[in-house]
Amino acid sequence: MMIKLLAALAVAWLGWWLWQGPKRVHTSGRRPGAPASEPMPSGDHASALATLGVDARASDAEIRAAHRRLLQAVHPDHGGSAELAQRVNAARDTLLKRTD
Repeated sequence: MMIKLLAALAVAWLGWWLWQGPKRVHTSGRRPGAPASEPMPSGDHASALATLGVDARASDAEIRAAHRRLLQAVHPDHGGSAELAQRVNAARDTLLKRTD
């Protein structure tokens, strides 16, 4: 009886594992070892605008609002990935010209 139960659990786990698929690796656009708050490299201003979904004339308040909205959607604590959260943070830092 115990062997059947263990076999059923093993088959269920294997099915779940196969259904989930391999873990996806997201590229963050940062150089390896760079801190998460590092701004995007210079020249990526257009990329930062596209990441946050704002136009070039966006005010600081609009940039912060777009950052907050996107970060709530991609935050690792809410099912998103750390790499996407870092990309959103880097875009905000680039557009607000943060260096801290």
